[in-house]
Amino acid sequence: MTLPTAPILITGAGQRLGLHCAERLLDAGQPVIFSYRREREGVAHLRQRGAIALQADFASEAGILDFIEQVKNHTDRLRAIVHNASDWDTETPGQEAEVFRRMVSVHMLAPYLINLHCEELLRRSTPADIIHIGDDVTRTGSAKRPAYCASKAGLDSLTLSFAARFAPQIKVNTIAPALIQFNEGDSAAHRAKRLGESALGIEPGAEVLYQSLRYLLDNPYVTGTSLSLNGGRHLP
Repeated sequence: MTLPTAPILITGAGQRLGLHCAERLLDAGQPVIFSYRREREGVAHLRQRGAIALQADFASEAGILDFIEQVKNHTDRLRAIVHNASDWDTETPGQEAEVFRRMVSVHMLAPYLINLHCEELLRRSTPADIIHIGDDVTRTGSAKRPAYCASKAGLDSLTLSFAARFAPQIKVNTIAPALIQFNEGDSAAHRAKRLGESALGIEPGAEVLYQSLRYLLDNPYVTGTSLSLNGGRHLP
């Protein structure tokens, strides 16, 4: 008897890059389970396409553990986990500690606990992958959002640790994107400034993230790495 394809779990797939990747996986016939924080048009769209939508709040340990139980109630194995859920807060006077705690919870504690508690689900699939969506900003630091940057740097470290811990059965890697697509309402001046920061000078769109994801899923000889997706921002 042929077992059905194990689903890929994507966190934060209700909009933008996560939504695009979920749709492309569904296009390829890959079952998808995804988390979302609030109802959006993209969440309803993925539901209509057959993806399993699980509401989750990764700002607390209780919310993370509740999400893990939801996942286990829907499947006994996973082909991959893609940690895409993210928050983007700037520290404001008097709120620094709260922002730091939330960034660490979303970007580090959630992947940490999900990886640990879903390890057995991944081990029931061959091959199996964990992919952390990091950020190119960890290469330079961030004067405006140090808490965000520090938490994403911690995620990079988790990639190395889990790659060593889970080898050889589970590959663990990071994708570190810079500018992928602009937000609606971004000014022409802002767009020009950001485009000028990379050697290639383009807004590539969400498909390049999916291409990177597909590469890591399909390549059997890559683990413990960070795949830069920055258009040459590191070049002089």
